Amino acid sequence: MSSGVTTFMISIQQLTKIYRTEEVETTALQGVSFSVAPGEFVSIMGPSGCGKSTLLNVLGLLDQPEEGSYVFNGTELLGLGERERSRFRKHNIGFVFQSFNLIDELTVYENVELPLIYAGVAAPERKTRVAAMLQRMNLSHRSGHFPQQLSGGQQQRVAVGRALINRPNLILADEPTGNLDSSNGNEVMDILCELNEGGTTIVMVTHSSHDASFSKRIVYMKDGQIVTEKLS
Repeated sequence: MSSGVTTFMISIQQLTKIYRTEEVETTALQGVSFSVAPGEFVSIMGPSGCGKSTLLNVLGLLDQPEEGSYVFNGTELLGLGERERSRFRKHNIGFVFQSFNLIDELTVYENVELPLIYAGVAAPERKTRVAAMLQRMNLSHRSGHFPQQLSGGQQQRVAVGRALINRPNLILADEPTGNLDSSNGNEVMDILCELNEGGTTIVMVTHSSHDASFSKRIVYMKDGQIVTEKLS
């Protein structure tokens, strides 16, 4: 927990997550406690298998821990039912993944619009918001193209635009530059920094010390535990 922070958007306490198969039991998170203030940009680093992505999935309500507490802006989330979790996720959290996760059969415009359709936003407002987002991501000239017609950097900008279109309080990014060259990677990091400067809270998993240097705080994990933190 960084010094001087007294009010948190996210506060998790003693999270434990265990994955079980018929033959193997793996503890991915061991009593993890972690807090993030509104407007922070936090990077999570550590070796492969240390629990970074599991922690991000719990924060995004994509995975459920065995034990612990997860409070988001004063609301305890781990006791919510699946429908409530899904609703909360759609309205409060945006995701950016290494693999882009775009739908090949949809155009750039349709990929960015999709979360608004799921959220029940009326067509006129969808049109206005998608047009503004594509302009912000410098993709207006690509709105009718399909993902396979774009460069990797353009695809990731589509993914960022889709993550932002519902105006979430929190962006969770899992290796967002992992499939990009350095030029496109820096472009995506510049976008994330711009969002953070505008007040968006970001938690990013990364192996890249370069990418982590853009954040304000770095959390290091090992063997399912947070072992140290430092200001970037």
